[in-house]
Amino acid sequence: MRIFTEPKIDSHCHVLEPSRFPYGDHVSYRPAGQEMGSAKYFQEVMACYEVKHALLVGPNSGYGTDNRCLIDAIACAPRVFKGIAVVPNDISLEELQKFKSQGVIGIAFNPSLMGFDFYSNIEPLLHRLKQLDMWAQFQVENDLLLDFLPMLSRVNVKVMVDHCGRPNLDAGTGQPGFQALLALGREGRAVIKISGFAKFSQVGYPFADSRPYTELLVKNFGLTRAVWASDWPYLKAPYRLDYGPMLKVYEADFSASERQAMMWDAPKQLFGF
Repeated sequence: MRIFTEPKIDSHCHVLEPSRFPYGDHVSYRPAGQEMGSAKYFQEVMACYEVKHALLVGPNSGYGTDNRCLIDAIACAPRVFKGIAVVPNDISLEELQKFKSQGVIGIAFNPSLMGFDFYSNIEPLLHRLKQLDMWAQFQVENDLLLDFLPMLSRVNVKVMVDHCGRPNLDAGTGQPGFQALLALGREGRAVIKISGFAKFSQVGYPFADSRPYTELLVKNFGLTRAVWASDWPYLKAPYRLDYGPMLKVYEADFSASERQAMMWDAPKQLFGF
C-alpha cells in the first residue's frame, strides 16, 4: 500500500457537474452516474491517496468548448488545480491570454474523437500557444499522430500526448504511429502521459498487455518527460475502474524512484505546481 501514501500530482482528470453547469443541447455524449464528479468531491478522492495537485482537462463529452465547470474548479482551489481547456480552433490570442490568467496552461485536441480533418487548420493556433508558452495536448490513436507531425515540425510548441498515444495492440510496438511517438520522446519534443490503459488494452485490468508499450515510452521519453495520470472519472470506460486499484498497477510496474519522478517531480516542474 506504499503507493497510497506517496505524494502525487494527477496529470489528467476531469470534473463534470451538470447540476451546476448543464451540458449543452448538442453535445454528442452526456456523461452520467459514475462518469460524473464535482471538483469538491474529487478533492476528497485526492486526499485519500495523497494527491496534492491535479491538471484538470476539459472533456469533449458533455461540455465541448464550454469551460465554465473547469474554470470554476480552478478558481475555487487555485493552489490545487490547473487546467487544459477545449476551445474553437480560431480562438484569438486575447481569449487565450484570458484563459491563461485563469489557470489554464494548455489546450486539448482530440483527434481520436474528432479525426484529423477537424484539426487540419490548427497551425495558427499552435503558433499562438507557442507565443504564450502554453501546451498543445493531443489525444491520438493508432497512427493519427503521423498526420500532425508536419505542422508540429514547423511550430516548436510544447506538446503533450495523452494515454500512451492509444496504440493499436494488434499492430505491435513497431506500428508507425507508436514509433513516431517514441521518436518525439527521444528528441525531447513532447511529454507523454502514462495513463488510459483501458482505452487500448485488450485484456483488461491490470492491463498486462500495455506494459511493453509503457516500458518503451518511459525509456524513450525519460523520467523527466513521462507523467502519471488517473483519467478520473473514467469517461466511457468499458468496465468499472476505481482510483485505488488503478494506482496499484503503477506500484507493480514502476519502482519507488520511478514513481517519485512520474507522479511528483516531473509534473511539478513541467506544469508549475
